[in-house]
Amino acid sequence: MFNITIFEKIFVIIGVLFFSGAFSELFPGAPITLLRYIVWGGATVLACLRWKDSLRVIKSDIFLVFLSIIAFVSFLWSDVFVSTMKDSREILQMTAFGLYIAARFTVKEQVETLGIAFFIGELMSLVAAVVMPTLAIHGSDHPGAWKGVFGYKNLLGAIMVVSSFTFLLLPTNGSQLQKIYKWTGLVFGIILMLLSTSKTSLVVTALLFLILFFYRYFRLASKTAIIFLDLVILVVGAALTVVLTNWTELLTALGRDPTLTGRTPMWGIAITRLMDRPLLGFGRGAFWAPGSSYALEAGQAVAPGFIPPHGHNGFIDLALDVGLIGIVLFAISFLIAYFRALKLAYATKAPYRMWYLAFLMFFFMNNMTESLMLFKTNIYWTLYITSALSLGKNGNG
Repeated sequence: MFNITIFEKIFVIIGVLFFSGAFSELFPGAPITLLRYIVWGGATVLACLRWKDSLRVIKSDIFLVFLSIIAFVSFLWSDVFVSTMKDSREILQMTAFGLYIAARFTVKEQVETLGIAFFIGELMSLVAAVVMPTLAIHGSDHPGAWKGVFGYKNLLGAIMVVSSFTFLLLPTNGSQLQKIYKWTGLVFGIILMLLSTSKTSLVVTALLFLILFFYRYFRLASKTAIIFLDLVILVVGAALTVVLTNWTELLTALGRDPTLTGRTPMWGIAITRLMDRPLLGFGRGAFWAPGSSYALEAGQAVAPGFIPPHGHNGFIDLALDVGLIGIVLFAISFLIAYFRALKLAYATKAPYRMWYLAFLMFFFMNNMTESLMLFKTNIYWTLYITSALSLGKNGNG
């Protein structure tokens, strides 16, 4: 008889690859749309079947619930009402899938399943580079940079960051085959990250590995010292991500006005315009929507004719989407999840229990220079929902 647990893990693996964008380049159009509704519908049904567990994890982070509701209904005040309303389904898709994983699986099961999904994504990218190089490797826009099956070099880089620390923390049963699988996945992830030429991903990975090493081998007795030091590490890590990612531009701009490859003028315009609608923002995706005068104005601050698709900063983009109310809700949700992750990591010597902490640090640092929150359908917000809700469960598996 077919094991229902195996079926659910296969479903999660397919869902993770879908939200990661691994199928979008290979099967555009109707196939990816069909898969979208299969994943969405399947996750919704499975979460409802486990309604008691789902309700319990929902109650564990009510701030995230309110933020999700605001993001979903933000079409009501959007200048591009139809577009924002149509895209609101993406909020439901990511929420349903993240909720299901949190309600159904323990942290160990989540890390093991994510490892399989990312390993498949790595193999798909390596094979695609050989069989379909025009699909997997950039042309004149970023000559030689790999994008794998994920559509863009920075997307490949970001996925490989998560893949790398997933394999670093992956539990093994002591068998030689398990160890080979673990280290092969880690090496493939780092190689693909290097081939993507994504500076942000390389910097974040180096910082994450150093921080994880610190957490793994240096434990403080004082809770106050732990909290203070952890917050300092998070903030310094985020600052270093910005500085080290743009170190070349900063060095060459000595004596002039360093602008972090054009991001800071764009950020300045975005923050100024946010004050026009400070409480609830412009609606999800409305500020950077095609034809938006705001996006045009922000792009002009960088270069004539440039129209950015997003603000290259997840926190600014989140504020533009759902306003200061949304940012406050996210900040509370994130801090609760972060300290729960710290408690879980410090309470055990099992490396896989540090996965949530690693992901939350990655999420915070990477969003300093990339937009990995509510931008379209993405694996990062999905995994944030999974992490925040999973950390609220009793025992955390």
